[in-house]
Amino acid sequence: MTQTVVFYATDTMADWEYGYALAGFAMAEQQLPGRFRVVVASENGQPVTSMGGLQVAPAAALTDLDPDEVAALILPGAEIWTEGHDAALGLARQLRAKAKVVAAICGATYGLARAGLLNDQPHTSNAAEYVAAAPGYIGAEHYQEARTVSDSGLITAPATAPVDFAKAIFEALQVFPQPVVDAWYGLYTTGERRFYDALVGA
Repeated sequence: MTQTVVFYATDTMADWEYGYALAGFAMAEQQLPGRFRVVVASENGQPVTSMGGLQVAPAAALTDLDPDEVAALILPGAEIWTEGHDAALGLARQLRAKAKVVAAICGATYGLARAGLLNDQPHTSNAAEYVAAAPGYIGAEHYQEARTVSDSGLITAPATAPVDFAKAIFEALQVFPQPVVDAWYGLYTTGERRFYDALVGA
């Protein structure tokens, strides 16, 4: 059965934070076509411009998607998470109510904090004081200093950990067998040839 994975596209999104995960799904499609359907969606379906100036033409608006058909929502950081993003946060709430995967990195963790989605589960962010400033956030006791935290489908990471973020997504959705994920992670965190050989062999 094909799983729909939604990548949220928003103005000023941080280019480095979603690249590893997005490329990983493309590699998975090459290996076993049909397992995943990746949809790049903005709030209203209109084009957006990334932090690096990349112009992105989304395939859909978030409001056009059926939450029952979405297996995961991936939220990149951006400079504008302190307000708005109602459609994205609404979809995140619906998915979490069904224990589906919601992955947020950098500023997007602030958005989840505003939505009350970090109050009861282990999580991380750019810094404890950063996420603590979010209105309605009362989850400080669940905050962890970590490169990524994955708990029952809720994945969070700071801006400095896009590789760890992608790894957690791959594991949560079982995109690749674990030996492949481990070899991929080893290669992109150390650059050592042995991990490349293991990845090719796997």
